[in-house]
Amino acid sequence: MAAVRSKCSIQILEQYRVVQHGVAMYFGSADRLNREHLKKLKRLVKRTKTPWLSDHLCWGSVDGRYTHDLLPMPYTFAAAKATADNIREARDFLEVPICVENVSSYAEFHASEMTEWEFLSEVVERADCGILLDVNNIYVSSQNHNFDPLRLPEQCPASIGSGQIHIAGHSKFEKYILDTHDHPVLDPVWKMYAHAMKLVGRTATLLEWDDRIPTFDEVHHEALKANQFVDTLENAAA
Repeated sequence: MAAVRSKCSIQILEQYRVVQHGVAMYFGSADRLNREHLKKLKRLVKRTKTPWLSDHLCWGSVDGRYTHDLLPMPYTFAAAKATADNIREARDFLEVPICVENVSSYAEFHASEMTEWEFLSEVVERADCGILLDVNNIYVSSQNHNFDPLRLPEQCPASIGSGQIHIAGHSKFEKYILDTHDHPVLDPVWKMYAHAMKLVGRTATLLEWDDRIPTFDEVHHEALKANQFVDTLENAAA
């Protein structure tokens, strides 16, 4: 069985470029990065020849215990410096560029000294890394925290387009919106996507659909909707 898996992985790597996307680096945690995790990740990076990798701008571990959740951060200068230091350490150890993704959030810290986008810019500039822009997360957070989602990508540094753009579905509840990745992309998120594409140009886009997954054809059809916005952008530039 191991030999079959190895053969399949080789065939995949021969046909496709693999770009790794993680959920457990926890750049924003107060603890130092897990060195054993980095060693295993580096072996995988070399095996897959990933040109760069991404993870989330969040925290999620304390004293070696992992929540396996993407927890929001206090937007302070001290947190930005510590986070950027962790990103630099990971990048230097793994020897590949890193992009950080904005997360959806459901709580805010009174200690914050800046907005989320000022914080993201501060981290990116200090760490000299890229941004993976999740437009669904922008919309979810904007509805939970009452701000205009269309203004925020404009406040990001130019490196915003260096990674990917993520789109996804979400679930509406009475008092908040939850980033569930179990629905088609809603119209407000497509509007966010169109706005982001105008700002950053043609950028690789990933549709996330992690639960209540329909047939492949349905998911593929949903993903291909992104091409409409790419075509509109290129026609406007012609």
